[in-house]
Amino acid sequence: MMFIENGGVTSPKGFRASAGYAGIGDDKQKGDIALIASTVVGNAAAVYTKNKVKAAHIGVMKNHLVGGMAQAIICNSGNANTCTMNGTEIAQRTCEIVGRELDIDPVFVLPASTGVIGVEMRIAPFENTIPELCENLSKENGTAAAKAIMTTDTKPKEAAVSFICGGRECVLGAVTKGSGMIHINMGTMLSFMTTDAAISAELLQKALDEEIPDSYNQVTIDGDTSTNDTLVIIANGEAGNVIVDREGADYDSFRVALHEMSVFMAREIAGDGEGCTKLIQAHVKNAPGKEQARVISRSIISSDLVKTAIFGEDANWGRVLCAIGYAPCDFSVINVDVDLSSKAGSIPVCRGSMAVGFDEELAAEILKEEEVDIEVDLHNGDEEAFAWGCDLTYDYVKINGEYRT
Repeated sequence: MMFIENGGVTSPKGFRASAGYAGIGDDKQKGDIALIASTVVGNAAAVYTKNKVKAAHIGVMKNHLVGGMAQAIICNSGNANTCTMNGTEIAQRTCEIVGRELDIDPVFVLPASTGVIGVEMRIAPFENTIPELCENLSKENGTAAAKAIMTTDTKPKEAAVSFICGGRECVLGAVTKGSGMIHINMGTMLSFMTTDAAISAELLQKALDEEIPDSYNQVTIDGDTSTNDTLVIIANGEAGNVIVDREGADYDSFRVALHEMSVFMAREIAGDGEGCTKLIQAHVKNAPGKEQARVISRSIISSDLVKTAIFGEDANWGRVLCAIGYAPCDFSVINVDVDLSSKAGSIPVCRGSMAVGFDEELAAEILKEEEVDIEVDLHNGDEEAFAWGCDLTYDYVKINGEYRT
């Protein structure tokens, strides 16, 4: 398996994309609407936010995926299409327009939205823009689509990996948006994946369900689980491999590619958190169980005091131990080690749950880097997990204090 240089959602065979400006958002140069389409219908699966308040597109997408098949994804930014009277009608009508223009069944079209909650959407922007999007579908427009779905993101998030399945080279591509209102349980996060591998809808769903707990659900920016979070994958089979419809070596190969892509995107989201200056990775090892390792690493990343300490480049390890201690699971805290590391070096700051002397200047240099690792050894088992987040800065308050106005 290897990452493809300049790869993205259109890297797999048979996938194209386009982007445009419909007047839903306020950045004409970036765009606010994107279309991703396969030349043939494919098997599909998805996972969604666990927030009880859900965007209108989620209900429509779930209905469209009952048969486990899809061919196109239409996504707008600037308006979440959430908590409005006409939300479901807009999402359904949008799919009908795409279906008409691409001459495909509207049930094979999956809608998605991201942006401000509670602002009523109009259908006119979609009616006016979708025909042009369908005409402009191309392999070259993947990055334009990645930009068009951004909200407060500072950069497009896209990648592709190649892997061998059934003796054929297959490709998994992805585009993701997410910068704030992000917390565990699919955190505002949209991720669209495409693959030319042939794999059943049932195994696609199984793979997503297995993968999400160790990647996307291990990301937190601000503790707020969005109403819109959605991850969808379409597999069109254009690579020509024998369909993967049972577990085994080919399924394992796909799972490795999915895991590498998901971790890459999780880090991209965390490193682009609203107002952030640093990506933080918490690695908890030698935990008594997998779920304990996940919960503890998330607890560290979720701590506002840990996040502000990293922002201030202050090696305040006591905040890390505190966040470990209130993690809601059973484990021993009598022999916890904590190290801080980055490309500037590594330094032990806690041993056996007690203070150790350390060089404050070296610690500050380590924390100056754009990526900081918090390494935790519980000495209480043999399981491990990673979680990703970012520092909490003045700009986060500014961005979210003015988000709607």
